[in-house]
Amino acid sequence: MLKFFGKGVYGAIAIGKVTIFKRNSAMAHRKRIEDVAHEKNRLRDAKQKAIEELDTIYEKAKNEIGEANAQIFEIHKMMIEDDDYNESIISIIETQKVNAEFAVAVTGENFSQMFAAMDDSYMQARATDVKDISNRIVSCFDKQKDKISADPQEKIILCADDLAPSETVSLDKDRVLAFVTEFGSQNSHTAILARNMNIPAVIGMGEGFLKRICDGDLMTVDGYTGEIILSPDEETLEIIQKKQAEDLQKKTLLQRLKGKENITLDGTKINIFANIGSVEHIGAVLLGDAGGIGLFRSEFLYLEKTDFPTEDEQFYTYKKILESMGGKKVIIRTLDIGADKQVDYFQMQKEENPALGIRAVRIYLTHPEIFKTQMKALYRAALYGNLGVMFPMIISVTELEQVLALCEEAKQELKLQAIPFSEKIEIGIMIETPAAAIISDQLAPLVDFFSIGTNDLTQYTLACDRQNPHIDRFCDPHHEAILRLIRYTAQSAHRHSAWVGICGELAADPTLTKTFLEMGIDELSVAPSEVLKLRDVVRNIRLE
Repeated sequence: MLKFFGKGVYGAIAIGKVTIFKRNSAMAHRKRIEDVAHEKNRLRDAKQKAIEELDTIYEKAKNEIGEANAQIFEIHKMMIEDDDYNESIISIIETQKVNAEFAVAVTGENFSQMFAAMDDSYMQARATDVKDISNRIVSCFDKQKDKISADPQEKIILCADDLAPSETVSLDKDRVLAFVTEFGSQNSHTAILARNMNIPAVIGMGEGFLKRICDGDLMTVDGYTGEIILSPDEETLEIIQKKQAEDLQKKTLLQRLKGKENITLDGTKINIFANIGSVEHIGAVLLGDAGGIGLFRSEFLYLEKTDFPTEDEQFYTYKKILESMGGKKVIIRTLDIGADKQVDYFQMQKEENPALGIRAVRIYLTHPEIFKTQMKALYRAALYGNLGVMFPMIISVTELEQVLALCEEAKQELKLQAIPFSEKIEIGIMIETPAAAIISDQLAPLVDFFSIGTNDLTQYTLACDRQNPHIDRFCDPHHEAILRLIRYTAQSAHRHSAWVGICGELAADPTLTKTFLEMGIDELSVAPSEVLKLRDVVRNIRLE
């Protein structure tokens, strides 16, 4: 019995026999040619076949995972017609007098390495897309197919070095129990497609993994933990089987709620959204049937980098989120660095109590260019979906007015640069301090919504450090002071035609759901895995 660990990209458990994916690459062998014009004609025909195949894959993907996620294959068609890509292929054919399929393979490898070397994680993930379209064109010169061995009736765990988006979508979901890859990133389209197709998947097992397994080996795949067990002993297998059965039972009970309204027994409705901190979690949002994203923690774009993310880098990330959500509301919290989230390149001075120091909006007002860069990216991305933006740690009307003025400056800069953007953005603020809650009646007229961050609101109201485990028993999130602040905030919002949500941990507390509904809370935002559980609670409440 051997154990391996990778990165789980879809939470589920699979048990089955290994089949190693054998990709056909023989057609890309180098051959000397004499007739350059003939090779160009062969290239043209192969590209046309590739585009026709992508049309078919696009339709399949649209039916299985939705139009927004299927758009990657429309982008692949555009990449096939890219001028730089095609000029490279033609140049290799003409100057080296080699066959077209070899020229495509070389160009694909060169472009893939170029993308992989970029600093931006989104662009790095595009390396796989370039390989995918190049392999597809090469395969169209000679219609040999990639092979999956084993009995076509047998269900398998598919193991590969990596899987391109089109290979992932083309998998027979009824046959493939899970897939495991040596390489791949959680930001890749392949990982996102796997989550949206509900296929258990573990990626990033590391080079050499395939050499340690064989067709027919028994394997267990845990998409929650990323654990792979090869040839489990009888006791381990029984444990995994029991965990799998419990997991399926929970999911089966909750699946009956998919597509249902979040409505109480006596007709009160509420929105249930999801909190996430990365693009890679969008699949979980869609799988959980959330009504939208109630909190996207944008600071993770900064935490995973060694320098400030550029406007374009942020734009591509926000655009991807909005497109993937297909018109559902997406609320992005602007940068909340500071306190427990420190970044070296911000070069912030050491503070005795960073939770009470320079963080969030205080950084915007100290370094406005950082904030304006983010807002310009958000205004640009707003063209591609239903966007809301909220500012953290606002404690005064003056602060809010200053932040809104910076937003106007960001829009003016975009106009001067003639860069397309949309002003159709709902603007909101986080209510995280007693100060904000107490003056919520003054803040409400300036915004479209409030989102109550109960984690910080509890910390600041009760003077209990969230990071100190020794005072947990003194930190009561059900304290009457917390509930009064939430109730008053909801009343203030509604008096001024703003809506109000809760995105902190209390949003998922089933013992408070009825209380929040009675307060008039309009939206609860929780972890993706909690959405259906919370819907179940709401649908069994009767308000007096």
